[in-house]
Amino acid sequence: MDPEKYEDAKQDKSWLKAMEDELFMIEKNGTWTLVDRPTEKPVIGVKWVYKTKLNLDGTVLKNKARLVAKGYARKPGLDYNETYAPDASLSCTKELETVSVRSAFLNGVLQEEVYVEQPEGFVVKGKEEKVYKLHKALYGLKQAPRAWYGEIDNYFSQCGFKKSLSEPTLYIKARGEDILTVSIYVDDIVYTGSCKNAGRVQGRHENEV
Repeated sequence: MDPEKYEDAKQDKSWLKAMEDELFMIEKNGTWTLVDRPTEKPVIGVKWVYKTKLNLDGTVLKNKARLVAKGYARKPGLDYNETYAPDASLSCTKELETVSVRSAFLNGVLQEEVYVEQPEGFVVKGKEEKVYKLHKALYGLKQAPRAWYGEIDNYFSQCGFKKSLSEPTLYIKARGEDILTVSIYVDDIVYTGSCKNAGRVQGRHENEV
């Protein structure tokens, strides 16, 4: 059974390590900065969510802890359409690959001013009254998907991809007779190419995201 709260998870070293790994990734991505509590801005609470990932034979692969914002910063015009229909009708397609971007939403840069409480179990000693100002999104924020799509859209544009006029999450790049298509669905990248080299080139791009 996955822990339901921090008090349960802290009893197990593997779950403590999972939480430390999550915070390490957040810090590595420059997601937040510890600041004084604002007087005119709301501060959103955060919570730990725990999930045990299993191997095909049912044994434990890893324990995953994710820090999730409890509330949503409700800003008009920030809703997005997550539904997407891939175009798989290319007759020259010889390769189909899927890559999941690790901690994808933590890459999305926020345009709004958002503050969150320090996570339970990891409050900085001597700075208990301070909060984190977010520079990038956390899971649970309404802006998180939009911020992530904004980052990945800008990245593919810089790499020379053209966005489909009918599907905003489908990108196409042509070089001579070779065609490479990339589709985005939440934190998954699906790519197809008319030659094997196209897949390998795109794989290098994905590792940089």
